Amino acid sequence: MQNVDTTKYVIYADIGADGIVERPDVVGAIFGQTEGLLGSDLDLRDLQKTGRLGRIDVQITSSGGKSNGTISIPSSFDKVETAILAAALETIDRVGPCIARIGVKKIEDVRAAKRRYVIDRAKRILVEMFDENILETEEITEEIKQSVRVEEITHLGKDNLPAGPNVVDSDAILVVEGRADVLNLLKYGIKNAVAVGGTNVPPNIAELCAKKVVTAFTDGDRGGELIIKELLQVADIDFVARAPEGKSVEDLTQKEIVRALRQKIPVEQVLDQYKIRNQPKRRREISAKRKSLIRESPLCVRNMSEKVAERAEAIAPRRIMPREVGPREVIPAEETVAVANEVAPILEPEPKTEWFKQHVDELNGTLSARLFDRNQSVLKEVAVRDLARELKEANGGVNGVIFDGVVTQRIVDIAAEKGLEYLIGAKMGNIAKSPVCVKVMTKEA
Repeated sequence: MQNVDTTKYVIYADIGADGIVERPDVVGAIFGQTEGLLGSDLDLRDLQKTGRLGRIDVQITSSGGKSNGTISIPSSFDKVETAILAAALETIDRVGPCIARIGVKKIEDVRAAKRRYVIDRAKRILVEMFDENILETEEITEEIKQSVRVEEITHLGKDNLPAGPNVVDSDAILVVEGRADVLNLLKYGIKNAVAVGGTNVPPNIAELCAKKVVTAFTDGDRGGELIIKELLQVADIDFVARAPEGKSVEDLTQKEIVRALRQKIPVEQVLDQYKIRNQPKRRREISAKRKSLIRESPLCVRNMSEKVAERAEAIAPRRIMPREVGPREVIPAEETVAVANEVAPILEPEPKTEWFKQHVDELNGTLSARLFDRNQSVLKEVAVRDLARELKEANGGVNGVIFDGVVTQRIVDIAAEKGLEYLIGAKMGNIAKSPVCVKVMTKEA
């Protein structure tokens, strides 16, 4: 029996013998064949007497003229000495009259096993013994929230329809099925919902829908579909939103409610879906005006797209003509050539091409870089490996760089940050994004 107070490690080994052997034979072989092998300090008999080594446990079975089993030995030594004892077991080659083989399978750290037990037990204690208190706290919190939501519910008309406090004053409302749906929406701060109370839609709902932008928000079942068809016939609704298939509005989470409302569809599409051609009987002028405003809302998106397009044209690099020509003017060929000649020196400056080619040729094969000012004068010549550091330390006097190296994304980003005008290298690397303000070129360009 191992001493649980002092045991640090347990050696586990597998044994196989070409014959029938029993536990006493294996224990005797372990003591006999390791005696004197490791010296007097690690003699197994002495170690067992002093309690440094636990009881040797052997489990062995015989079948078909062969024996197989396992060996476990508790040890209170440190890692090194325990590993030596484990290796000594593998030197045993005979058990009784039979040839045997012993192989160490693993060495288990008892303290690690205890730590795993402590962690697992602590988890169970946390769930089992503290669970009751947690539930009580949650119940108290939920009860308080429930009471607040109940106090916020109002009732509309002679039918006392459950509704949120903002239904009367809000320009847009949600029409749901029952009181529980209104409560769940109030839970997540949606206070403009009103319940119809079933498939029999009250007249109050029809009157309310004629004055507001209405979204029918129903369950994802057959009942929700029937309520939508009823509302389409007796009320003036504008959008339809459905809970996920098989779910009710009262059971939805905040994320599911937001997703369902974002996926609402216009009533015209619902009419086509259910093949309903007859519009509701009572269509007031205020309803038509409201629907026209709803349809005009996408114009904001188009205006924003036009602004983005204008901004993109404004920042496009030197590709916009310097002046716009009205659609009613027709520019003669001579004027077009004249305009092109005026723009050409700006887009393709020949003198600039000549001056930097000389520096590119001089730097070819040197793995060096030259930093230039606005007058195209050399400020400094450094090694390419130091170029990034030099650019970061530059105080604003550097206007461009010519270097014998690969143009990388890092160099381009530093050049853009420092406001460089041009960056000329030997080769172009993998550039994911090239800033408009920096002209990036290679010696082949």
